[in-house]
Amino acid sequence: MQKLIAITCVISWAGFWSFGYLALSAGVEDSAQVTTAIILAALGLFTGVFTWLKLARSSDPARGGQVRPPEGA
Repeated sequence: MQKLIAITCVISWAGFWSFGYLALSAGVEDSAQVTTAIILAALGLFTGVFTWLKLARSSDPARGGQVRPPEGA
């Protein structure tokens, strides 16, 4: 499952940068192309951040399964 999340993360970031560049470099007169590129870039951004956070949380040893409370608690 971790590999699938990692692949999704990489593809999402690639989509964000690609469509973000297209949105910035598109002509102002072609608003449909700019709107589509902005929507796809935002989708790539949100998916990339979500999957990156999911990977970061799963690799944190303090979050793994059984965390004991401190001694004095």
